[in-house]
Amino acid sequence: MQQPKERDAVRILVTGSADGLGRSAAESLLAAGHDVVVHARSQERAAALEPLITRGAELVVGDFSDPDAVRRAAAELNAGNPLDSVIHNAGVARSTAVMPVNVVAPYLLTALLDGPRRHVYLSSNDHYAGRASLAGVDWQGRTAGSYADSKLYVTAFSAALARLRPDLLSNSVDPGWVPTKMGGPGAPDDLALGHQTQEWLASSEDPDALTSGGYWYHRRQRQPHPAVNDVEFQDSLLHALEDETGTPLQDSGR
Repeated sequence: MQQPKERDAVRILVTGSADGLGRSAAESLLAAGHDVVVHARSQERAAALEPLITRGAELVVGDFSDPDAVRRAAAELNAGNPLDSVIHNAGVARSTAVMPVNVVAPYLLTALLDGPRRHVYLSSNDHYAGRASLAGVDWQGRTAGSYADSKLYVTAFSAALARLRPDLLSNSVDPGWVPTKMGGPGAPDDLALGHQTQEWLASSEDPDALTSGGYWYHRRQRQPHPAVNDVEFQDSLLHALEDETGTPLQDSGR
């Protein structure tokens, strides 16, 4: 079987890379010779990334439950070498941080970063259980948010970005229910496969990886929740996030 052609080294940000799937993706991309920027929510968490930094990874620190921290991280990244790709991996399963981290942060990072032409968003099979409604959503995280709702929203955002920004490649990935700290030790899916699709979408020259607007599971596209590709729902979501953050999504003339 012919191996997919890979790009020359590209510069890739992997958010939430102190452990779990983000850590695995960062390690694998580094081993493949790419320039990797790793992210941790605090300096204490960043200590776990020292082995990757020693191998050449760069580091950005910011608590993505705080929109101001996302803005500072974006400004720091924009001041450095341009990024080619972003794997929006940072996420939480429960707590008041669900909406700020899982939805608001990737929206803001996408809107604020200069340069990246590939965006990969971590979705979940749980997005099928999400409510296709924005009524009463607490974007600021004063109350605990629904994980399923958050994954539906970020998957719809990925599809909206693909529709509105044809100059970009935007895709979402279900990594499977894998045995990470979030997934738990009894998770049945293959941890090794859990990070490969997002790496492929962020770096490969395989024609399939150069498509946009897909919802992927182990390098195969799946049909997402019907609301994901509902233009009216997408637009309502974008308006809500713009209103919440005061930051519009840039158009393709950027």
